[in-house]
Formats: sequence, structure tokens, C-alpha cells
Amino acid sequence: MKPYSQRNDARFLAEMQALTRHHQQGCLPYGAMIAGREFPSIEELPFVHVGMFKNIALKTESDHITHQRNLLSSATSSGVSSVISLDKTSSELQSKSVIRILKDFVGEERRPLLILDSAASLRSRGKVSARIAAALGLQPLSTEIHFLLKDIHDPSTMQWETLLKVLENHDDILVYGFTWVLWLAWGQAKIPNNVKAALKGKNIQFVHSGGWKKLEASKVHFDSFHAALLENLGNASQVIDYYGLVEQVGIIYPLCSHGSRHVPLWADVIVRDPWTLKPIHDGPGQLQLMNVLAHGAPYHSVLTEDMGRLLQGECGCGRKGKRFELLGRIPKAETRGCSNV
Repeated sequence: MKPYSQRNDARFLAEMQALTRHHQQGCLPYGAMIAGREFPSIEELPFVHVGMFKNIALKTESDHITHQRNLLSSATSSGVSSVISLDKTSSELQSKSVIRILKDFVGEERRPLLILDSAASLRSRGKVSARIAAALGLQPLSTEIHFLLKDIHDPSTMQWETLLKVLENHDDILVYGFTWVLWLAWGQAKIPNNVKAALKGKNIQFVHSGGWKKLEASKVHFDSFHAALLENLGNASQVIDYYGLVEQVGIIYPLCSHGSRHVPLWADVIVRDPWTLKPIHDGPGQLQLMNVLAHGAPYHSVLTEDMGRLLQGECGCGRKGKRFELLGRIPKAETRGCSNV
């Protein structure tokens, strides 16, 4: 099923209403939050502010839910991480969701996956960082996986010899990294001459997320970022920037070639006035994100701290359905960690 077309709103509403009742019955704190509420339309569906996941253990219990581990964002300026309780059913749906969305942008061909992180980041019991979850979300598109950094906190630990070995055997490669890591470890790095020669003409799909906050402080421009990564590569190479949240795991919004972020059939985006919380259809406001994939905890409808604007008309890229523009953070909102994908 293609992720982008005209959605059946009545069906989406029915699924969201059922999911809301499911969480209302299985999660006592959430049930108390929305007690007595009616939600006859998509815009009236209740939401949880993303900050709640830092302060309250929101977890839905049911005979049909098997909880597995917790997904953690990196600590924000408050030093507190968001905690999302992952369950088996939701994890399977979320994995399928990410792959369907990414295939629409990078194609279905499997190829080596290079991750700008350290293998040591995998060693954690009962919990997983959003950073690693995002990277491993691309695993179904890979034939093999290689980690390129010895230390995620030190971009100078880039293992160029590992990259060189992959380039010697493959012409098409998939690379994933957080935006600032990709820039510091690869984009602005002094690439060894032998690696630079091996890169020439190769087709590389760079997929990155995590926001531009750290790069904006260094005055790195969007065009410069792309130009540095794509220099001397094959014509099929591209850089794909996607937006997402740990509180909306499984739903990502890649930036298309015409500057839009498209909403898949199993999700929705509402723009709200930050002061009144009333829906806005033709101007900037606070983003509410929804999806039908979240069964183990009530993160199916969240109010973010990000600003955006719905875009009208058809997009030049040919994708159908709702689309929006991401405008940045709400003024004075807490700075989020780089693991918010």
C-alpha cells in the first residue's frame, strides 16, 4: 500500500476513537485526563502534551498487549528524557510504517547500511535510545550493517577504513545519521584521499534526522549541507531530511523535493493556535500529531512543541493527501535532545 493518497477520514476517525477508548480503559492516568470528554471529530480527539512523557509513566495494560522495553529520547535542556513504553504489536506496525514511508523516497532495493554511530550504543537492556531505534528502523532495507563511529560523541572517530571496504564492493549505499553527526563526521570532515577517490560516482542515499539546532548555531546552510555530502557522487544520490518524534515512533515526515512534509494514510497533523488551541487551517501554529499505530501507551495523539503550517493544493512531487511545512520550535520551548526522531 502506498503511504500517500486521499485518505478516508471517516475510517481514520473510527480507528482513532477506538484507540482512544482502548487507552482510556487501560491507562489510569490517561483515563483521568480525558474523563467525560467526547470526541466526535478528528479535531476533537484528545491529545497529550509531549512533556507529559517526561513526568508520568503512561502505559496501557491489556490482555492483548505485551510490553517489551522503553524507548528513550536523549535528555533535553531539563535533563529529563521522554519515556515511551514499547509493545510487540505497536513495534511491528511502527517498523512496517517506517519502511513503507522510506521506500517511497529511497526505493525498495536493499543495499549496505552505514550508521554514523557506535556499535556500543546497542548494548542496553530493557531500553533503547531513539537514536538507535531510528538507525535500525532502516534494517529491512539493508543487506549488511556497519557502524562508522567508535564514539558517537566524537565525530573524529570516524572509521574511514570501514567505509572504504564497503565502497570497494558496492556502488549503492544507504547512510543514516543524526543531522549534526552526519555534518561533523562526514560533511565537513577532511576525507582521506583514497576514500574520496572511492566515493566518486557512487550512489549514496543519505537519510538524516534530529533537527538543525546545532548546525544553525554554526551557520551551516541547508544548501551547503547537501552540496558537501553529494560532491562527486553519482546522479542517483540524494539527501533525505526527515522530521519525527520519539513520542510518535513509527511516523516520519521526510522532506520531499518540493519542500513539503507529507502525512501518511495512517497518521494526521493538525495545526493549533498556541494560545487558544483552536485548529488553524491557513496559518502557522502548534503541531498536533496523530497515528493509529500506538497500542501500548497513549502516544497516538500528542501536542508537540513544534510550529508548522498546512500547505494547500497539490504538491509538485506528485504525492497526494495532507502536507505541511515545519517552521521550528515554539519560542522559549525546551530544547529537545538529538534523539528526538
